[in-house]
Amino acid sequence: METFPVVDMEMLNTEQRAATMEKLNDACENWGFLELVNHGISHELMDNVEKLTKEHYKKCMEQKFKEMVANKGLEAVQTEIDDLDWESTFFLKHLPVSNISDVPDLDDDYRKVMKEFAEKLEKLAEDLLDLLCENLGLEQGYLKKAFYGTKGPTFGTKVANYPPCPKPELIKGLRAHTDAGGIILLFQDDKVSGLQLLKDGKWIDVPPMSHSIVVNIGDQLEVITNGKYKSVEHRVIARPDGNRMSIASFYNPGSDAVIFPAPELAEKEEKQNKLKYPKFVFEDYMKLYAALKFQAKEPRFEAMNKAMETAGNLGSIAIA
Repeated sequence: METFPVVDMEMLNTEQRAATMEKLNDACENWGFLELVNHGISHELMDNVEKLTKEHYKKCMEQKFKEMVANKGLEAVQTEIDDLDWESTFFLKHLPVSNISDVPDLDDDYRKVMKEFAEKLEKLAEDLLDLLCENLGLEQGYLKKAFYGTKGPTFGTKVANYPPCPKPELIKGLRAHTDAGGIILLFQDDKVSGLQLLKDGKWIDVPPMSHSIVVNIGDQLEVITNGKYKSVEHRVIARPDGNRMSIASFYNPGSDAVIFPAPELAEKEEKQNKLKYPKFVFEDYMKLYAALKFQAKEPRFEAMNKAMETAGNLGSIAIA
């Protein structure tokens, strides 16, 4: 059985650099997921984030979740539920403008810690994009530039808890989907599992690992890499016991960034006028994704292609 890819970033500064870069490339090409260790974010900060996140759920969110379950009669369901997820969530925006000071019910300590954590994750995401450029043979900084638009990238965090579920066979923690954005960095519970990815037609557990950061490829990187790296379907299984914490941070293109395959990775298709992937404005893709998140990604790409052909208006957009 294949082993889930774990990349030790400290090895990038040793004679093991080439082998580590190859492991990173293989994970991006064949898994769409990997787990990072020794990534430069201190264990102390991560422990603090986890402690305060779990305290915040108990204090501010657990009762609301129980009331939602009772109101919808979810504990007594007899058939599979396919229109909601067994999760309790809130969202933080970091870029282009932070909303951390405006989110209600957060203690000052929690705001401060999440702001610091987001800054570390932002740097890690940008470092990873540069490593991907190196593996893809793209000019250094190409991916960051592709994400930039006119106002810089979009970066935000979904803080989720997956409480114990009485009917895990009938309700998903989070239904299967690919992520719409660029590169996703996840700090997940190291004791309660639940995250799975689809590989070769089988659901595979993403193993909980202390102080690791799980990374996965979003739809935008699939387009920019012309399919060399692919976004992968994943889901969260509800559990009958244990409350699973999940802090997923999404480093995405700016809303007006124009997304298209990197010319160096799409030369053959360009010559034949048969590009595999569309060219579109990220915000337009997100509007489509909002309605079709839990459906296959391919029709989304096709819809963007048709929209661009119909509009015929991207030729005038500066993409430098």
